[in-house]
Amino acid sequence: MTTRAKVAVLRTRPETVLEDYGRLIRLADYERFLPKDRRTCLKINVSWQIWYPGCSTTPWQLDGVLKAMLEDGYRKDLLYGCHNRTVVVDGEIGEVLNKQRPVLEKYGIETVHIQPKRLRDFRKMIERGDWVRHESKADLRVIPKTFPAGQFIPKRFYGENILHFPTVKTHVHTVMTGAMKNAFGALLHHERHWAHGCIHETLVDLLAEQKEIFSGIFAVMDGTLTGSGAGPRTMVPHEGDVLLASGDQVAIDAIASKLMGFDPMAIKFIRLAHERGLGVGDPREIELAGDDVSKVNFGFTDGDNFASRGQKALYRGILKPLEGLLMKTWLVPWSYLASRAYHDWYWYNVHGRKWVKWALGTKWGRLFQSYPYRGAATTPMPKSPSGAGARR
Repeated sequence: MTTRAKVAVLRTRPETVLEDYGRLIRLADYERFLPKDRRTCLKINVSWQIWYPGCSTTPWQLDGVLKAMLEDGYRKDLLYGCHNRTVVVDGEIGEVLNKQRPVLEKYGIETVHIQPKRLRDFRKMIERGDWVRHESKADLRVIPKTFPAGQFIPKRFYGENILHFPTVKTHVHTVMTGAMKNAFGALLHHERHWAHGCIHETLVDLLAEQKEIFSGIFAVMDGTLTGSGAGPRTMVPHEGDVLLASGDQVAIDAIASKLMGFDPMAIKFIRLAHERGLGVGDPREIELAGDDVSKVNFGFTDGDNFASRGQKALYRGILKPLEGLLMKTWLVPWSYLASRAYHDWYWYNVHGRKWVKWALGTKWGRLFQSYPYRGAATTPMPKSPSGAGARR
C-alpha cells in the first residue's frame, strides 16, 4: 500500500502551544506546500462573531503559526489575514471578540475583509474587477447548477497560497467541519446558502477549484477546545488538547473525524473527495507524524437543533418546494433574522453562557483571557461570564 498523504498530529498544553505549532507545521513539511515568493492568504475561521469555545480560529493558533513562519523566512508583507462575511456572522466583530486581530497586529500582518456588508457595495466590487467570474476547468458537479449566473471569487486569490485555520468541531450539515469546509466562505459570495442543499458535493467542487486557483494549499487545525453535537454554534465544548496540520485537505479532515469518533469514509464529502482523487480520505493510506493518537476517540456525535431541522426541511425535506421562494427572493431576509434570533438571542443566553463560563475556567480559557482585545473602541464587548466554570 502506497502512502499518499501525511498529517502531523501533536498533543499540546498552553505552556508549550506556540512552540508546538511550529513543530507541528514543520513535521507536516509546510514549506513544501506554501512557496515563500507568493502572497499567502491566512484564511481565518469565524463561525460565530461571539466567542464560543471550539467555534472559531483561536488566537494561539494564529500566534504559533505566524511565529514559526516568520522564523522560517516568510515575509510579513506577503502574508495577510483574510475574513469573509456571511449573512448571519459579522467577521469585523468576530475578529475582535475572538481576539484574532491583536495577533495579526502583533506581527504587523494586514487584515483583509474580502466581502462588504452591503449587497450594492459587492456589486461595485464586481464592476471594479475586485471579484471576477471564475471559469473553472475542473469537473464540477454542482456549483454551475447552484450558481447559474456564474461564480465570482476575489481576483487577488489567483496565484496566491491559502493557509486554512479551522478547528476540530461538528456541523449540523456536514457531520464535521474542517479544512474543506473552510473554503466555503472564501470562494462563495453572500448567496452561499444556496449551496446548502448539496453541501457535500459543493465542498468537493470547491476543493477542485482551489487546486486551480491557488499556488499552494495547507491547513492547520486547532483541537485544544473542541465541540460535539449540533455544531458549530450550539455545540457542547470539550478539551481536546491536540493540533493537526497537513497539505492534504481531505486527509486532515479524515484524521480529525477519526479523532472525534467518526468513520471518515462514512462522511459524504470526505468519501467523494477521496473517490475523485482530490486527497486521501482513508486513514489506512495516511501517514501520521508526531504523537501517537491511535487510541484517541473523543466519542463525539453530530446532531440538530431547532434551526437546523427547519433548514434541512427546506433544503432537502418536506419544505423543499418552497426553497426558491424563501431563499432566492425578497423574502430571504426572514431566514437571516430567524437564525440570528435563535442562535444569538435565544440559544446563547439560555444555553451557551454556561458553556462559556465552563470554558473560561479551563486552562485554555485562561489562555484566551491572557490575549488582549484590539480595535474594540466602537464594538460593544459581550458580558463574558466569570468564575471557575460549571461541571458537565
